[in-house]
Amino acid sequence: MTRTAGPAYAVVIPTLARDTLADCLAALAAATGPRPDEIVLVDDRPDPEPGALDHPLSVLGDLRARTTVLTSGGRGPAAARNTGLRAVTAPWVAFLDDVQVGPHWCDQLAQDLAEASPDTGAVQGVIAVPLPGERRPTDWERATAALAQARWITADMAYRTEALKQVGGFDERFRRALREDADLALRLLDAGWRIPQGRRTARHPVRPADRWVSLRAQRGNADDALMLRLHGPDWRQKAAAPRGRIRSHLAITAAGAAACALAAAGRHRAAEVAALGWAAGTAEFAWARIAPGPRTRYEVTTMVATSVLIPPAATWHRLSGLWRHRGAPAWQEVAP
Repeated sequence: MTRTAGPAYAVVIPTLARDTLADCLAALAAATGPRPDEIVLVDDRPDPEPGALDHPLSVLGDLRARTTVLTSGGRGPAAARNTGLRAVTAPWVAFLDDVQVGPHWCDQLAQDLAEASPDTGAVQGVIAVPLPGERRPTDWERATAALAQARWITADMAYRTEALKQVGGFDERFRRALREDADLALRLLDAGWRIPQGRRTARHPVRPADRWVSLRAQRGNADDALMLRLHGPDWRQKAAAPRGRIRSHLAITAAGAAACALAAAGRHRAAEVAALGWAAGTAEFAWARIAPGPRTRYEVTTMVATSVLIPPAATWHRLSGLWRHRGAPAWQEVAP
């Protein structure tokens, strides 16, 4: 297969071998334009099952010969991407998640890279999240849709390999797919690189999730604590990252804890006041999540149950993250 003119690039895809992987690879194989010199698929499951990737790989067609499969031991997407990065030799590397690239993605990527100035360290793709048209989106669907507005999201991000090596690649202390992209981008910007928006597009489906997915997502509060240590108290402004509800979660949790402590101490009037504060805060949080959604019985009961549990979970992960990363030094540019 002869490669047409254009900047050489590799594609790295970290995966947990979800059902969406085959669609991702099929879309990549079907995209028109200059083909990637290399494709590295990094299986990040702790104990990969033999043959589990046979079907997804079969949809690559003639790109299969350019594809390498590596494993990263279940250490998270940052470590998986670094594993793929170490295996490529191209001057540009495009990282994809389990997204479906557009029909002209390869052509558009080639244009993005050809137009990159010498100080361009990365070029961001455009992400679209399809939502149901016949009803209001659920809380989980709205959370996924927010990815379309996120800056520097690695669902489709092309980096200059030289720039990645200069700043040391992804920080593997980020074990979830949440802040590792913003952290890397801030380090690139601090090192003097630019990160413009490209023209290529990719579709990010909403993956199936159980009713407790929003509760598990609170683990990301520990990553926010690491971002604070690395990039200072204004990291959210630098990264254009919404503050979210961590302050109200802390207040709700404090009110609930105070109600329990005061009741145990026999101060029942004060305990009632604190319990009222906890109930009011929890009810407001639950309604803020219920109101924009489909309001089905399943969705409402899910929102009520998780709205009770999320504030203490968020508080726990934030405090544990602050403790765990208390000694993390602030980011300093790696000398070339």
